[in-house]
Amino acid sequence: MQVQDYAELSTTRANPHIDPALHIWGWEVPVYLFLGGLVAGLLVLNAYTVLTRRERELPAAARVFPVLGVPLLAVGLGALFLDLEYKLHVFRFYTTFQLSSPMSWGSWILLVVFATGGLAGLSAYVKSGWPLATFVRGLPFVGALERLADRHARGLAAANALLGVALGIYTGILLSGFAARPLWNTGLLGPLFLVSGLSTGAALGALLTRDSGERHTLLRLDLWLMLGEVVLLGLWLLGLLTGGEAARASSGLVLGGPYAAAFWTLVVAVGLAVPILLEVMALRGRWRQTLVAPALVLVGGLSLRFVLVYAGQHLGY
Repeated sequence: MQVQDYAELSTTRANPHIDPALHIWGWEVPVYLFLGGLVAGLLVLNAYTVLTRRERELPAAARVFPVLGVPLLAVGLGALFLDLEYKLHVFRFYTTFQLSSPMSWGSWILLVVFATGGLAGLSAYVKSGWPLATFVRGLPFVGALERLADRHARGLAAANALLGVALGIYTGILLSGFAARPLWNTGLLGPLFLVSGLSTGAALGALLTRDSGERHTLLRLDLWLMLGEVVLLGLWLLGLLTGGEAARASSGLVLGGPYAAAFWTLVVAVGLAVPILLEVMALRGRWRQTLVAPALVLVGGLSLRFVLVYAGQHLGY
């Protein structure tokens, strides 16, 4: 028995990713979750612009958001691919569909997003006048795809709105589906990550647009989204504090434990409190509207994913 105990300690517990805490996911997963949520926000905001026929009022949301969606999602999937232990087996996700598996749902959602988001992005790009746009339009089948996207623009926008919501919620459900991780095991992560993704999408648009009216609209929208995020974060913490022993212990990781500094500084203060304060003061005319607030929102959105992914692996049931 002593030999078995020694073998167990020396072969498994000596791994720095296992002792003192089990860490399976590194930086790749929070980067993927952040970019997935950001793309979800871009898809939904672009769809809203098309469906409400506000392309002139929101030019960046109409023309830039769809072009950015698929490339940013590809970067996120590239980070996720680096995290895979058996990279050549990635095709197995598409040999089956498991109703009870968040990863299976996510894999198929991502595939459809690449198709519909790519079609909208291609149509927007060839009309943009950006470098190589004329060359791309001359490639085989591109003209036919552009006409297809134009002919079904509103239907495509509606599909992208639904897929954007599904993608944003999935990034949270990917974590909440782990029942053995009390910090993650809540139904609030799906809505929280969706609202955070919409917020970062609006913030990125405010940074990119050259139209002052559009920037004002996006920042005003982002203010409401940040307030919603504050409510969801509060409900998430309240659920942990009023839960079982493991849930209360996991809440200590972000309230006063090893991840408290990052959570309260980068997520709450930098990512939410300061941008909300700046936007409220700007709307009241007491502060000039700048790009500081949306930049901080992006920092906070990325920090939220890093804190939750790392802290969630620190303690299990």
